[in-house]
Amino acid sequence: MNFLVDAQLPARLARFLNDAGHEALHTSELPDGNRTADGEINRLADAGRRVLVTKDRDFRDSHLLRGTPRQLLIVTTGNITNDDLLALFATHLDDVVNALHEGPFVELGSDRLIVHGSHARDAEDGQ
Repeated sequence: MNFLVDAQLPARLARFLNDAGHEALHTSELPDGNRTADGEINRLADAGRRVLVTKDRDFRDSHLLRGTPRQLLIVTTGNITNDDLLALFATHLDDVVNALHEGPFVELGSDRLIVHGSHARDAEDGQ
């Protein structure tokens, strides 16, 4: 699975995802780095068929209102250490990937994983 990790999350998360066999890019690696505008991040995520991984609720609003980014993983843990965040991903990465195959918008919290929408339902609805 391809990921684009947003600026509020550590570059270590992108490295972790790459080491786990996925392809991940951190916004710090983009031409404008962590100052890349949200619209450009959405465009790059969609063009590269990447799941945008973020804590920024503005991307949730953009996904729900405009359908971009097409796939979104929003981290809803609140403030936790980077080590705890990486441990959370290490524990739940397979579940996260499976959830992203189920639906285009997934929330990962410290104690929950929620799938919003359903690719199967979207296909049934002709979308």
